[in-house]
Amino acid sequence: MSQLITIDFQAMGTRCALNLYAEDETAARRSAELIMADVTRLEAKYSRYLADSFLSKINLIAEQGGSITVDAETATLLDYAQTCTIESDGLFDISSGLLRRAWNFQADGQAELPDPFLLNTLLERVGWQHLSWQSPCLTFRRAGMELDLGGIVKEYAADRAVTLLRELGIHHGLVNLGGDIAVTGPRADGQPWRVAIENPESPAEPLRIVELSNGAMASSGSYARCIDIDGVRYSHLLHPATGDPLTGTLAATVIAEQCVVAGSLATIALLKGDDGEAFLSSTQLPFLLLNANGRFIDHLTT
Repeated sequence: MSQLITIDFQAMGTRCALNLYAEDETAARRSAELIMADVTRLEAKYSRYLADSFLSKINLIAEQGGSITVDAETATLLDYAQTCTIESDGLFDISSGLLRRAWNFQADGQAELPDPFLLNTLLERVGWQHLSWQSPCLTFRRAGMELDLGGIVKEYAADRAVTLLRELGIHHGLVNLGGDIAVTGPRADGQPWRVAIENPESPAEPLRIVELSNGAMASSGSYARCIDIDGVRYSHLLHPATGDPLTGTLAATVIAEQCVVAGSLATIALLKGDDGEAFLSSTQLPFLLLNANGRFIDHLTT
């Protein structure tokens, strides 16, 4: 008889879990080790915090200006990043992480708004249009740039985990990478997994319980990391054209076949502000939006 095995672990700066139904616990834990190793591999390869990561190698070239040849996996991520930039009219831009040099959203925060001169200097080096991407060659036409794949890699890791689990013969599993969810199929009894969507105003009371038997769900929130300056709350999500923090929509959740698609669409919806609902409606995917006034727009049908 299948039993539910839960393995908790830490990766990509967040709490993660694998929930697997298996008849052989030892074999299931061996499979889980392979999944965790792959998540760790992706973190080591694409972390902006690790000096020896491949992303850091890319950013050394970006700082100087010039070209680098990337491997097939990185090329796939860059292709997707380019698609997101185009579909979002430039709002989803993996070069915008450079703006963190003007904003500090760590626990100690900052007491005043960024220096306008510094912000404008950084904005001159932000923009996918300053890149030339013809796989496998990535060229930075403007020196001083920086790429950040943080808005894609965790969701990509969840999708890979599901693919690997299926290849290992586990068809009743749920992957949770810091709230980015992907499932290999329903629970062993055929019932869907029940997943909570966090309520930022009251974490103990979820906004919604979603039932998932296939696909993925991801959320993006402007409330997760904020700083308070002169009584005004500023979100860590920054507009790539202005460098200003987002206001308005607090959170977005999207259900899609792939976690990386759900996550990027949720982020784009936040970046679009008042146009986020129309944007997500156009995708014909289930979604939920929570506005700053506490009103939420529920289009989740699973």
